[in-house]
Amino acid sequence: MPTVKERLSGGTFKHVEGELYHFHETKKELRQILHTDKNQPTTQQRILHLEKVIEAISSVYDELPKEKKRLVKILYWSRPQKYNWEGIASQVPISKRQAQRWRKSIVEDIAYRLGWR
Repeated sequence: MPTVKERLSGGTFKHVEGELYHFHETKKELRQILHTDKNQPTTQQRILHLEKVIEAISSVYDELPKEKKRLVKILYWSRPQKYNWEGIASQVPISKRQAQRWRKSIVEDIAYRLGWR
């Protein structure tokens, strides 16, 4: 990891968050593709992209302490989302501002691993 992170554009930040929100669906999509025809060139490109996204998210998530893992689960993987920032923070439990800082750091780490700067 770099000591000084480049600031992500708003679009990149939202894109990485979108990948986090759909992480479990992405894993299902990859499994489905691997069980069907995987020899077409566009399918190979899609497989490589999905594997790269899954690996980046998994590796960042696996390295997080349990409190930050809890934040990811509540913020991105709980459906329907029933908490605002105060509610999310209280579930961890940390301050709202700390939850937002953790979110930013996690998204930036994933973007860095993906090479999306």
